[in-house]
Amino acid sequence: MLAEKALDLVRELQRSLDGTLPPYNEDKIRQVLEEMQTLFDQNKDKAQFAAEGQTHLLSAIQLRHAAIRRNKRCLLAYLYNRLDQIKKMRWEYSSVLPSDVKYNMCEQEVQWFNQYNRLLANYMRTLGDNGGLDLTQDMKPPKALYVLVRCLVDHGEFETQDGTTILLKKNSQHYLMRAECENLIRQGILEHIVQ
Repeated sequence: MLAEKALDLVRELQRSLDGTLPPYNEDKIRQVLEEMQTLFDQNKDKAQFAAEGQTHLLSAIQLRHAAIRRNKRCLLAYLYNRLDQIKKMRWEYSSVLPSDVKYNMCEQEVQWFNQYNRLLANYMRTLGDNGGLDLTQDMKPPKALYVLVRCLVDHGEFETQDGTTILLKKNSQHYLMRAECENLIRQGILEHIVQ
């Protein structure tokens, strides 16, 4: 059936809108592009006959052209929504994506993420005083400046803003400034303990 593979791409992406990024389906994208090229070649061949007066071919040409346009819309929707999810993950996880997310991205998406990351960092450096303002720091307004956190993994040494070095070992608890540990909480290294 025409444009069925392109619709499968959209369905695949819709099934994973829970915040996870499915693996980039390069094979199916290639199949959709090949189908589009085949339809275009068929239309090019038949268009000459239709121009010579064989009007009964026009409906078939229009059908193939509609299928090409539908494939194009489905591919663009697939790619746009993947980039939108990657952009949201940049705000959620900061500049370092988890390895399982990066594994599901194609090379061009990784390049796009790195470029978006650089643009966002450059923009944040231009805001505020003292070298910029980190817009990703407080996604929700803080209730207190200091928070109690528990280390979920052995992370090693962590230097605070005042120069104090803290050893982050698994299951150790620390009372840190929210601004210092927000990125580590998002990366899953620390866990905020609600009192």
